[in-house]
Amino acid sequence: MPKNRKTMAILTGGGDVPGLNPCMKQLVYRGIDAGYRVLGFRRGWAGPLFYNPDDDRPQENQVVELTKMKVRTIDRTGGTFLHTSRTHPSRVSRQNVPGFLRSEIESQPEEAERLDFTPHVLRVLEHLGVDVLIPIGGDDTLNYAARIHSEGFPVMAIPKTMDNDVYGTDYCIGFSTAVTRSVSFIHALRTSAGSHERIAVIELFGRHSGETSLVAAYLAGVERAIISEVPFDPKKLAPLLMKDKRENPSNYVMMTISEGARLIGAEVVEYGKPDAYGHKKLGGIGQITAEMLRELTGENTLYQRLSYLMRCGEPDSLDLMVAINYANMAMDLIKRGSRGRMVALRAGVYTHVPISTKLEGTKRVDVDELYDTEEYRPKIVHTLGKPMFLT
Repeated sequence: MPKNRKTMAILTGGGDVPGLNPCMKQLVYRGIDAGYRVLGFRRGWAGPLFYNPDDDRPQENQVVELTKMKVRTIDRTGGTFLHTSRTHPSRVSRQNVPGFLRSEIESQPEEAERLDFTPHVLRVLEHLGVDVLIPIGGDDTLNYAARIHSEGFPVMAIPKTMDNDVYGTDYCIGFSTAVTRSVSFIHALRTSAGSHERIAVIELFGRHSGETSLVAAYLAGVERAIISEVPFDPKKLAPLLMKDKRENPSNYVMMTISEGARLIGAEVVEYGKPDAYGHKKLGGIGQITAEMLRELTGENTLYQRLSYLMRCGEPDSLDLMVAINYANMAMDLIKRGSRGRMVALRAGVYTHVPISTKLEGTKRVDVDELYDTEEYRPKIVHTLGKPMFLT
């Protein structure tokens, strides 16, 4: 792809969320109107990792030029039309190294389990003539974007994750839709829980932050909520749920639980072998909890893991608005010559921060302010002065 004018490239990494396609469409339209050629890397960081700059043949499986016609209708659906992956070019297993990069393994430490191909990624970006890269992602994707920036490459980051846990912004694309979906399904499950008079355990996504469990429980009027930040004791939880169940005229009770929650003294539940970049699958704590509650109470339980249902389908109006506004803000900053920034919402205002801010802390539920650790439930009563999304 010969460079004939300024070029910007977009990629989406990590879990898909509603709002990615509208965000990309706006970036493409604004970028083209500003005189940029726009490229899209496929499957997140896998695009530049698996692109071979020494191969003159088209490699549209890794990178594609984006036009207004190509993205004209993508905003009508959820997910990401560029596809996504959890590829991390600085943590590649030896078994997953692209064939054309095998010779470079010799320059890596023999004892290293994960190999760093950042020099290759930088070479690809230079080869394609990319002037600025726009990664849209969560923790892992933007951590690597910060690495690329630290190597001197121009980056403009956009935060997305349904967990809403990117440090430096109050809001990430995908969070509102995830909570909206969760509240809707929780209410729908009340009919089965009530009909069978059961303890309903609803497991929600949330690896490190329990915000989706907390906020969904708060909005849906769920009796108890277990979050990632607070290890819990099922022997303490069981009598609380039984009390709720007895006080409900329909003789059922609902609780939510984050997939990243853990029992006191135990590890987070993971399963399967690590992928090529060291990630293991998370989830199953809800089922373990439901089985424990059945044994402790003698009551039947209903276990439902919402997982991908939280992030499927089109974005709600809030995610649609934020996605488009983040794209507009990113393009405004790029046109002004700003680089190494992450667009953000802070205290209800659109703003931007250095991408290095992302590495300066961890975003978690403010347990002291928002959660009752004794009762295992949201403690949200006084909202004066709190941010719109509470955390």
